[in-house]
Amino acid sequence: MPSITLYFRVHQPFLLRRYSSSEIDLSHCYFNEEGSSESLSFRADGSYLPANHLLLSLIKKFEGKFKVNFSISGTTLELMKKYAPNVLRTFRRLVHTGCVEILGEPYYNSLSSLYSREEFVNQVKKHQRLVKELLGVQTKIFRNTELIHNNKIGGWACEMGFGGILCEGLERILQGRSINLQYSIPGNSSCQLLLRNASLSDDIAFRFGNEDWNEFPLTAEKFAEWIHRHADLDCNINLFMDYETIGIHKPKETGIFEFLKYLPEKILDNEAWTFANPSEIISHQKSNGDYNVTTTISWADKPIESCVWCQNMMQNNTLKKIYSLEGLVHECGNDECLTTWGRLQAADYFYYMSNTGRLSYQYSNPFQSAEEAHSCYTNILTDFEIMLIRKGLDKFKRRPYLLSAAIL
Repeated sequence: MPSITLYFRVHQPFLLRRYSSSEIDLSHCYFNEEGSSESLSFRADGSYLPANHLLLSLIKKFEGKFKVNFSISGTTLELMKKYAPNVLRTFRRLVHTGCVEILGEPYYNSLSSLYSREEFVNQVKKHQRLVKELLGVQTKIFRNTELIHNNKIGGWACEMGFGGILCEGLERILQGRSINLQYSIPGNSSCQLLLRNASLSDDIAFRFGNEDWNEFPLTAEKFAEWIHRHADLDCNINLFMDYETIGIHKPKETGIFEFLKYLPEKILDNEAWTFANPSEIISHQKSNGDYNVTTTISWADKPIESCVWCQNMMQNNTLKKIYSLEGLVHECGNDECLTTWGRLQAADYFYYMSNTGRLSYQYSNPFQSAEEAHSCYTNILTDFEIMLIRKGLDKFKRRPYLLSAAIL
C-alpha cells in the first residue's frame, strides 16, 4: 500500500551566555541555564504540549491507523528531564501507544560526522542510551544533524546497526527516479535510505499561511489530494519538519492545528493509503537501487557542502578549533569537560555566525549579529582550552611518570 511517514524534529541547545573576553581564565560558566529553561517553556507552551495532546487524541481516534515519528536531540531530552518533566511525560505517553517511533541521532545535534568518526559514534550511542532510559525504546532508524549525509557517514550508521537512514532527496542525485521510493547506500543493500520529500514538507513548514502563495489557503483536504496523486504501490512519502512548525513558526492563528487535526482523516479517506513508521517501511519494501552521495549533502542543500554551517571564515575557524580540542578533552579524563565539549559542538552556535538564516534556530539565538556570536564563542573556546591545558598539566604533576612517558 502507498503510505505517508510524518517526522518531526525536536531540538533545543543549551543557550550560551554572552561571555566576554574579560571573563577568560576567570569564569568557566558558558551556558545560560535560566534562558535555556525559559526557551524550553516557550516551545512547550506554544508547540510541544498542545501538539502532543492533539497527536495523542488522533492516535486514539484512528485506533492505530495514524502514526507519527520524532527525532529528539539528547540536549532537548536533558532539558525536558530537568525543567519540563510534564512535557517529557507527554512524549512518553505518545511512544507507549506503539504508533510513535523515535529516531537515532548525534546527542548534541552536532557536526561531528564531518570532523570525528569517534566522537560521532560516541554521541549516537549516548543518544540511544538516553532514549532507552527516558522513553523506553531502542532507536532503529538514523537521522543525522540537519540530514547531513554522504556514503561514508551512511556506512558508519549501518555499522552501528541502523536499518534505515533519513536524508534529503535531491534531483541531481536521483536523476529522474522517484523521491518517494527507498534506496540503498552503494555496496550496502541492507540499509535503506528514506528520502525527505522537500516540496511537500515545505508546503507545510514554510508556505502554509503565506497569503502570497498561489495555493493559499492550504487545507487538509487539498493537501491530501496532492498526496493521493502519487499512486505507485511502493510509494512512501516522507514529510519531515521542525516540530515548532506546529504552533510557533506557524502560530495557532494560521490554522495549523486545525490542519493537523483533519489531515489524518483526509489521508485515510482513501482506503488505499496508510500512515507508517520508518521501521515498517524498511521491513516491507525493497530497495530501488543506489542513492550515491559522493559529496556531503544536507537539509539546507547548496552547491557547497553543508554551507549553512561552514560558509564563512568565522564558522570554519571555530569548527576546526572545537574539534581540535578532542585530544585534550580525552587526555583530561574529566566527565564534566567531556560534557561541556559535547554541548559546545551544537550546530546551532555555528549557525548563529551565518548571515543567512533558517527560522528554527533564531528562537535560541541570543546574539544580535554573526560577529557577536563569533566573538562570544571564541572567548568561550579560549577559556575552555586554557582550562583543559591546566587540567592536563595538573594530571601530569600528580602522576609524574606520565610526563616522562610523554617526553619519551
